[in-house]
Amino acid sequence: MLAILAIVFVALPALAQGTEHIVGDYYGWTLNFNYNTWAKGKEFRVGDTIVFNYATGKHNVFKVSGSAFEHCSVPPENEAMVTGNDVITLETPGRKWYICGKAEGKHCWSGMKLLIDVLPASIEHPPVAAPLNSPTWEAPYMSPSYSKWEPPAAAPPTGPRKFFVGDNKGWTLNFNYTAWAQGKEFQVGDILGKFSI
Repeated sequence: MLAILAIVFVALPALAQGTEHIVGDYYGWTLNFNYNTWAKGKEFRVGDTIVFNYATGKHNVFKVSGSAFEHCSVPPENEAMVTGNDVITLETPGRKWYICGKAEGKHCWSGMKLLIDVLPASIEHPPVAAPLNSPTWEAPYMSPSYSKWEPPAAAPPTGPRKFFVGDNKGWTLNFNYTAWAQGKEFQVGDILGKFSI
């Protein structure tokens, strides 16, 4: 009986532990990043977590349907995750869709959308129970989590990007478009669009 309890005690934490996926890696959840490329080749399983890191107030995260994902349809604001460090545990297998709903969906249209396929949980190597007469077990060192996430200076170009000319001012008179364009790196294939409300 004691041996069974020891096996359960050692095995349960291993079963519950999944992989943590930081969406966008060190770039986080941001504009001008290709999340399809980021997700390609990654394996997402039930029990894993995905973490959306971003500057609070600049972005948000919505879990949406496939149709809302395709059309960048933003759900009601009260359904948004807005902490800047949104952690989602993948609880069921299947396709999952996430978007940023800021600027009435324009962030989504600019590429802030993530599609993943979640596989069932698996145990690659079953845990082995320590003998009952083994020395006292000590927990491994775990690094502290960061209390505030800071976005990197700039994400590298990952393909055609969409820029809203003049941002929320749009194309209008008495606006300094030279100043607006300063510091932006435009590439062949980028899309210049009109911001409309």
